[in-house]
Amino acid sequence: MVFVETTELNPSAMCAGITVTYAEQVSGGYRVSEISDRSQYILKSLIELYIDGGQPVASRRLSEYSALSLSPATVRNILSELEGEGFVESPHTSAGRVPTTKAYRLFVDSLIQVQPIESENLDELKRQLDPDKSSQELVETASGLLSEVTHMAGLVTLPKRDQVILRHVEFLSLGDHRILVILVLDDHEVQNRVIYTKEPYTDVQLREAANFLNHQFSGQILSLIRDQLISSMKTDQEHMNRLMETTLAVAEKAFVQDEESDYVLAGQENLISEDDPIVIADIRELFQAFAIKADILDLLDRCMGSPGIQLFIGSESGYQPLDDFSFVTAPYGVAGDTVGVLGVIGPTRMAYDRVIPVVEATARELSAALDSARN
Repeated sequence: MVFVETTELNPSAMCAGITVTYAEQVSGGYRVSEISDRSQYILKSLIELYIDGGQPVASRRLSEYSALSLSPATVRNILSELEGEGFVESPHTSAGRVPTTKAYRLFVDSLIQVQPIESENLDELKRQLDPDKSSQELVETASGLLSEVTHMAGLVTLPKRDQVILRHVEFLSLGDHRILVILVLDDHEVQNRVIYTKEPYTDVQLREAANFLNHQFSGQILSLIRDQLISSMKTDQEHMNRLMETTLAVAEKAFVQDEESDYVLAGQENLISEDDPIVIADIRELFQAFAIKADILDLLDRCMGSPGIQLFIGSESGYQPLDDFSFVTAPYGVAGDTVGVLGVIGPTRMAYDRVIPVVEATARELSAALDSARN
């Protein structure tokens, strides 16, 4: 499957400050076709009615809903044309029609106007995303808020560990070439780990090494500290004293960060709704994907490098368990660097005009909270 990132959106479809990118499936042969203004209006009306009610929409209902004063017969003809172009389909058990993924894509790109997030929701985001919380607590809060505000599943990846800030380090000898490393990160998070060294070190040596690191590198990004330390000391090995040798030997192991990604999920039960029945097997498959995590994390990693909102509708994600769902994501960062992704998973008939600004605002406020926590 081939994906093409694009931002060629109708400006009227976006509210100020929100950029939407998406993956457009080209290998399967679909691109949004040009259709008449009247057909676009009927399609927009059908999608709005379907999002609101979750039931197939009949031509008579569209005739009553639209402001074009069209007869049911005329609407029926337009729907037949739209069905022939792949924008709508007819469920076997109903005379009405429902939108396809292709229709939702046209709807999101060209036919809706995203509204700013409601002020009370924005105030709640700012209040609960408190910089005094740890990064773990902020991620958990953001995930819960996304779920609470959208009534869907909220998902936030944990910040990439190579971007954490060192505040303080201590080394304690445990004997038998073992050292307890105590790392204070980002003012709130404390990590304890045991490392093994080639030779034993005294408490005095470890205290001197810790004092050196705290004096030279406190407030800097952990991965950069390790790289700078190893690079500078290895290029000047002839002049390294015992303190430098100890510091290098311990820091090489102490500052290695876990490469595995993870995410916090909230509100997955919202995906089971009485007014939007989805085959239970599809829900079970998605819940299994939540538990296994690997494929969803791979999808989220693909979103890390793209600014602004990314939107995957149905099969656009290329991940089969999401074929009946939509995934709206946005990256969040610290000091201008992207460190994670957050988003909302919900039915394809989600209210995109309401969900998109919530995701964008949550990413912005989470970034602001993480930045404030470091200052």
